[in-house]
Amino acid sequence: MGAQPALASVGQTIVYKCGHNEPFGGYTQAQYEEALKDLSTTTREYSMCESEIRKAELAAAGGGTGAGAVRSAHTAIPRTPVEQRAVQSAQKQGSTPVQVGGAPVRPGVVHANIASAINKLPHSLFALLALLLAAAVALAAGEVRKRVRARRDG
Repeated sequence: MGAQPALASVGQTIVYKCGHNEPFGGYTQAQYEEALKDLSTTTREYSMCESEIRKAELAAAGGGTGAGAVRSAHTAIPRTPVEQRAVQSAQKQGSTPVQVGGAPVRPGVVHANIASAINKLPHSLFALLALLLAAAVALAAGEVRKRVRARRDG
């Protein structure tokens, strides 16, 4: 990556580091709060920076440097007892069908119908298919006309 640009505030520095997956830590709660205020709407919506900065802020509140809380998004969250039972149940059942909304759902089986496949096609592809169909009909009609004339004349 290139060199970090000169930034106007510590908050912007934190946001920059987070956005570029650089480790950050050792800041005060006020500086993390400033970074949260400096986050753009796009960064909030499409990155984990808000969450990471909040974790670092919490670590700073506990007297730590905040570095340990940063980049912990890849740490597995322990399952709740309900989730653990569901996983165990799924392991025991294997690939037997499960009733969902009154219909059996079989793991590994994709139920597709033609309507769902067609609804996902872009409109431009429909236009191209219609044009190709019209051209095929025109060619076929011309060939039929040619053969009918040849029989009449011959």
